[in-house]
Amino acid sequence: MEQGSAREGARPAYAPEAFPHAPGNARVPRDRVPEQARGEHTHSEPPAPRAVRRHSVRGQILDALRAALVDGELVPGQVYSAPALGARFGVSATPVREAMQRLAVEGAVEVVPNRGFRVTERGPRELAELAEVRALIEVPVMLSLARTVPAHRWSVLRPLAEATVAAAAVGDRAAYAESDRAFHRAVLALSGNEQLVTIADELHRRSQWPLVAGPATRRAELLADAAEHTALLDALAAQDLTVVQALVREHFAGADG
Repeated sequence: MEQGSAREGARPAYAPEAFPHAPGNARVPRDRVPEQARGEHTHSEPPAPRAVRRHSVRGQILDALRAALVDGELVPGQVYSAPALGARFGVSATPVREAMQRLAVEGAVEVVPNRGFRVTERGPRELAELAEVRALIEVPVMLSLARTVPAHRWSVLRPLAEATVAAAAVGDRAAYAESDRAFHRAVLALSGNEQLVTIADELHRRSQWPLVAGPATRRAELLADAAEHTALLDALAAQDLTVVQALVREHFAGADG
């Protein structure tokens, strides 16, 4: 199990004044923030850390960095140093660097030798291309599921759809992104094709990264997007193929679908 340099038995330190959802009983001592490590230099202020809950330090940091990407706290085009981010999370640079390497494989960041990691800059064309590929994969699958899955099985997924509505209602983009992917994974999992689920989820994750200089998604847009989940379940249960196809295509072109 991956471990950082936080003291044994202690939770990672956070700066709750900068991130309101972090635990309120821990702060990062300012005198512990390193200026340089391993030749890396901070070229911009790292984002406020997010609360993490997993047992693996690397897994915790990876989840937090992904959430920061969705929220726009990691700014496209900016370079971030692993030591500075590690100091904010109360861990060594190692788990942060490993998490960033994973994000580099996913295409979210790129390695800048001896400096850190630059957040990938994306434009509307890439988002449109991702939506097109997702539609090519998911529309036929969902139409097939609408024909073959019994109506009562769709009701089991309703709590997942309601979770997206709850996240949208409070404007929590990171929570919405996570619950949105969970809903889509559960729907596609009914196909029994694990490879399809994995590929579709990766495309979905990439579609949630913010655009360069893109406006933050408004709560009303998230709510409208979330409402499409419950409407999709109703259409799938009713085997209304026309509505299923229209909803899926519209959903991919929406705010965070």
